[in-house]
Amino acid sequence: MNDTPTQSAAHNALVGAQMLFVAFGALVLVPILTGLDPNVALFTAGIGTLIFQLVTKRQVPIFLASSFAFIAPIIYGVQTWGIASTLSGLFAAGLLYILLSGLIFIKGRQIIDRYLPPVVVGPVIIVIGLSLAPVGINLALGKTGDGAAELVTHDTAVTISMITLLATVLTSLLGRGLFKLVPILVGIIVGYVTSLLFGIVNLDAVGTAAWFAIPNFTAPEFNLEAILFIVPIAIAPAIEHVGDIVAISAVTGKDYVKKPGLHRTLLGDGLATSSAALFGGPPNTTYSEVTGAVALTKSFNPVIMIWTAGFAILLSFSGKTGALLSSIPTPVMGGIMTLMFGAIAAVGMNTLVRSGENLAETRNMIIVSLVLVFGLGGMSLGIGEFTLKGIGLAAIVAILLNLILPQDKTEEKISI
Repeated sequence: MNDTPTQSAAHNALVGAQMLFVAFGALVLVPILTGLDPNVALFTAGIGTLIFQLVTKRQVPIFLASSFAFIAPIIYGVQTWGIASTLSGLFAAGLLYILLSGLIFIKGRQIIDRYLPPVVVGPVIIVIGLSLAPVGINLALGKTGDGAAELVTHDTAVTISMITLLATVLTSLLGRGLFKLVPILVGIIVGYVTSLLFGIVNLDAVGTAAWFAIPNFTAPEFNLEAILFIVPIAIAPAIEHVGDIVAISAVTGKDYVKKPGLHRTLLGDGLATSSAALFGGPPNTTYSEVTGAVALTKSFNPVIMIWTAGFAILLSFSGKTGALLSSIPTPVMGGIMTLMFGAIAAVGMNTLVRSGENLAETRNMIIVSLVLVFGLGGMSLGIGEFTLKGIGLAAIVAILLNLILPQDKTEEKISI
């Protein structure tokens, strides 16, 4: 018997809520770590997904939410220039996506292969992950992200963070079905319960928070230095977007690179990211957890993601949601981050491995070596008050070296 329209809508709504559950842990992780408002992140994830679905003509079953690649630059930007100025850099990052979208539309996907091959993107992703490692360790030890102050005593923090980490790892390894797709959420819940047992959770703000409250929206303020610092970092997640579209194409059996086209999906991502910055939210990216859930449930209808977006927007207007998320102790987040930041670096390594790049070749070795050392070693270059360092410097160095260095003409290798 065929479903009635009402039953079909009810089914899509239920699956949509399930998709938000899958994405929730990673979605709220970025704002909690960077000082942005979790409710705003929920709102901009919903708005961003709706924009993406509009641009792609509702053809791709994708949900957009907070990007991990921007955690380190957002933290640095907030500490250096403040939230409003950092948001101008994030807005510009979305414009870079839009520019890449236009270039792909004009020149085709080969422009990505020419200017942003794996030997460029791989080491930059590694730098993104490993540059975050000190933040994760500091949080796991009960300190602030920069290690300047102790928020939870060392022994208590280590116990909580390691229990959280263990729960996350075991869920990733042993979980089955949808349960396997929510290791971050499981880790947060286990760590939170453990923190309650240790008596370090303060729920006063949850009790006093309103059930309905407008999210704490923040408008960007133009800051050229913040823009020049953050924009290069957008290169890696923009290219990762290509891999995500290929992945969801494989899951559904449809070639989204051709229809609606990579230029449209990247345009949707860029508009979603810039729109998020206008409200005070983190940049958006396609979520592999949701892609996994689509594969598992065979829920290929993009309308489901519209329901997911709607639920995210609805939840963002609950004051208690933000208060509860803000009550999560730092060791809980640190426990998860010790795994997640390393996982980001592993993705970069896998990018190089899958591409078959020979790192013993002189050209490749120079690019990867300088990107890693400049990005992680503290190198900074600049003129006057403008300084480029960290992930942004690594990205620019990788692109320039790839364009400047000649291709190896011999099999000569560097022996060390």
